[in-house]
Amino acid sequence: MTRLLQIEFQKIWKNKASRVLTIAYFVILSFIALIASIKFNIGNFELRIAEQGIFNFPYIWHFNTYIAAILKFFLAIVIVSMMANEYTYGTLKQNLIDGFSKKEFIRSKFLTVLVFALASTVFVFIMSLLLGLSFSSYNEVGIVFSDLEYILAYFLKLTAFFSFCLFLGILVKRSAFAIGFLFVWNIIEGIIIGVMKWRIFKNSDTADTIAQFLPLESMSNLIKEPFTRLSVIKNIEETIGGQANSKDYGVHWYSMLIVVCWIVIFVLMSYKILQKRDL
Repeated sequence: MTRLLQIEFQKIWKNKASRVLTIAYFVILSFIALIASIKFNIGNFELRIAEQGIFNFPYIWHFNTYIAAILKFFLAIVIVSMMANEYTYGTLKQNLIDGFSKKEFIRSKFLTVLVFALASTVFVFIMSLLLGLSFSSYNEVGIVFSDLEYILAYFLKLTAFFSFCLFLGILVKRSAFAIGFLFVWNIIEGIIIGVMKWRIFKNSDTADTIAQFLPLESMSNLIKEPFTRLSVIKNIEETIGGQANSKDYGVHWYSMLIVVCWIVIFVLMSYKILQKRDL
């Protein structure tokens, strides 16, 4: 396993674009900490973002994983390029000539996906912990380490998304087309959900129940938007609408199971395509 990872990361590090994107991803990820310094001055009124509770435990786990997940497209390009370059530079064929089996090849790619997802998860965990300890109003151990299911959800979300990118890289063979297909698929899912909600099912709950099985939607459902959980937003909603938002923000086992199933499907499909394809 170590040998497979060494080979993969050597390929990535020797590719200048992949190296720059990987470094840029973690640098930009650390910029979440800069949110603490943002403040707005409106006349005599001063609003500091950090004082609105976004770095309070346990809310910070939800907020930071949601924001960090938006940046996953940086590593998505690296994952897609990692696979596309195998075809472009002929390293896939060379690896097979050197004794790699196709199963080992897919395993090495998936291990790389896992390492990227794990590295990002550990980075977000440490950054969130430090920010929370610096700005949170609650520092009791029981509160600090509650809601850690968002960290697990973040890891699964990245693993599934990168596995999807790996599958597209193998299927399409070209980085630009694979990334393009990713955005097209996102639009297709949006159209499918829209048609179900406004044409097929008048009951939006039925549409949502079916939509949760779509790949990108299932990943999105793992970590729902956190902004309406903030007390300042709830107060505004109560003032305007008369009642607080009752949205379910939790991470559910069935949502995680659906995403795990998609990870398995993407990896198996990647292997089947590679197995049948004439290289």
